[in-house]
Amino acid sequence: MRIGLVVNPVAGMGGRVGLKGTDGKVEEARKRGAKPRAPDRATRALSQLYDAAPETELLTWGDPMGASLARDVGFDPEVLGETTGDETTAADTAAAVTAFVDADVDLVLFVGGDGTAADVADALDGSDVPMLGVPAGVKVYSSVFAVSPEDAAVIATTFERTEAREVMDIDEDDYRAGEVHPELRAVAHVPVAEDLQSSKQTSSGTVEALAAGVADDIRAGTGVTYVLGPGSTVGAVKAELAIDGSPLGVDVYRDGEVLVRDATEAEILANLGDENVIVVTPIGGQGFIFGRGNPQLSPDVIRRCDVSVVASRSKLDTIPVLRVDTDDTALDDDLRGWTKVRVGRVERRMMKIE
Repeated sequence: MRIGLVVNPVAGMGGRVGLKGTDGKVEEARKRGAKPRAPDRATRALSQLYDAAPETELLTWGDPMGASLARDVGFDPEVLGETTGDETTAADTAAAVTAFVDADVDLVLFVGGDGTAADVADALDGSDVPMLGVPAGVKVYSSVFAVSPEDAAVIATTFERTEAREVMDIDEDDYRAGEVHPELRAVAHVPVAEDLQSSKQTSSGTVEALAAGVADDIRAGTGVTYVLGPGSTVGAVKAELAIDGSPLGVDVYRDGEVLVRDATEAEILANLGDENVIVVTPIGGQGFIFGRGNPQLSPDVIRRCDVSVVASRSKLDTIPVLRVDTDDTALDDDLRGWTKVRVGRVERRMMKIE
């Protein structure tokens, strides 16, 4: 098996500092104290890949797009080229993918988000070489990603056929303004596997009763700090509370007051109290409650909070299981199992977290 690896080293950096993406915002993310996420995600995938198939012929691009990460886990990669400047660009990704195709790889394994997926798909246009994503971005709407870095490694070494899947992307400036308009960027060849995520789907169904019940509980929770996640379902709760919440960000609320609107990870941690509750809804069609679209809800935040999952019945009907991908495998293991999801004013449904 010959695999071409390309890493977008800045993918996902803007998430925990409240930027909802990194396109055009790398310097701003760094000023806010953001740390790279993609290299750690790449290392997890590469470690699993080396353990499962150390004989894999790994081709990659020069640092910071994969070479050292591959060597650190034990591979002796063939480095086909180098980056062109101090910051990596879409052109670097395209150059790497083109070189991989010319070198007859069996798979392009990339680490990044939807923007990286679109860049890889554009470079593969006209080629039969499949692509597979290790999720590392803030927004991961496309269905070309594995559920986790480890799953990506397993899929890469075991797949037998491919299928056509969608590469979606959104305008990050619109996203920061609270508007989500996913755009189909490409259709790509992707390995067939169970541990691939679906495209982000819009859910439907009445949430008014659900929102009213959750809001009543929040109003009664004197002294409790509520960390209200993104999404339209939690947005309905914010509307019921009559607060001007961030539609795609995280808001911190206590005793009738919004302590922080569109909070970063650091701001959330600074405003937590003795009793804290995260209110979060799964992504329709995918089932993620942590790890997609809400990186501000970091492992440090989650560990200090109870978790309340809310969703409409119609949304849960499209989701076989809930999923977590927090960047902390021990926390992921702790979160997995059966949980109650609130679906109405008082009704709950049992769902499994995997």
